Amino acid sequence: MTESKTIKNDEMNPNFKYEMSKIPGAERIMLCYQCGTCTADCPISRFSDFYKPRRIARMVQFGLKDRLLSDDHLWLCSTCYACVDHCPQNVEPASIVRALRNMVVKERNKMPLVSRELATSLLKSGYIYAMPESRLKRRVEQGLPPLPKTNVKEIERIFKVTGFTSLLENAKTFEKVAK
Repeated sequence: MTESKTIKNDEMNPNFKYEMSKIPGAERIMLCYQCGTCTADCPISRFSDFYKPRRIARMVQFGLKDRLLSDDHLWLCSTCYACVDHCPQNVEPASIVRALRNMVVKERNKMPLVSRELATSLLKSGYIYAMPESRLKRRVEQGLPPLPKTNVKEIERIFKVTGFTSLLENAKTFEKVAK
């Protein structure tokens, strides 16, 4: 998250925590009492001065929506769920981060380049990674079964019905999280 600075009243949206608590996975945000277990167990926070699940939870509680949605450090979360596994209040910090990322994409029309590339690959092939022909050949040589067939038309339909196709086409991308 961004460097600590004074919070001004006009930055705080007192309804934001209630808005977040209506999102599946983030319903328990107001139960966070800042014990720090999520941050202590987070592999990303061990190596980052910026990404701290506890800080994100507190910023949601304080209603700092604009600060959260404008901070690219949200995308550092690896969704390992260590924070969820150890939270004594079952707050689900990883789900809160997911909800915030979704808000960034929907409200700010922005996503990391790697996310766009993975989603585009899923849409085209049914897999998030393009499987090189050499790898497929090696699988055959090693006696491994062929990869399961995917239903790309069904994936395309789901993307369209959910509106993700237009988000994917229109979102601005960024490559790196600034340090």
